[in-house]
Amino acid sequence: MLGTMGKVDRLWARYWGIRDNHQIGHRMPILWHLAFAGDTSAMVELGSELSKVGRISERYSQSGLAYAGYRKGDPLGAQHLAMNAFNRNDLRGYRYWLNKAARLGDREAGEELRRFEIRLPHSAAASIRRKRPQRRSESL
Repeated sequence: MLGTMGKVDRLWARYWGIRDNHQIGHRMPILWHLAFAGDTSAMVELGSELSKVGRISERYSQSGLAYAGYRKGDPLGAQHLAMNAFNRNDLRGYRYWLNKAARLGDREAGEELRRFEIRLPHSAAASIRRKRPQRRSESL
């Protein structure tokens, strides 16, 4: 089965193996390689690995990479931008990017947009005083 996988698939398998299954290796060079090759999922994933949120105009920041992914049609990029806006207490930007993600086909973003909760159970919401308890329906 591995023989039929393409190079990109093998790189993703290697990345997830290192990240989730504690295989030996360095995952960040793989992610950078995939992002530079134009893989939108890699752009968004790399953005979430970086510590600097930054601005959309800063190409190698969380927001810049999420925006690049969004521009290439990845709804997860817009969803990441929505969460970055929420964490900055920018509810207008939060709604805007949720709408963009929903239009690209992200069902979860569409549901979140319909509810438009201004309090979330994430730890980052506590720093802007918008944290609420987790509901039983949200637990895994």
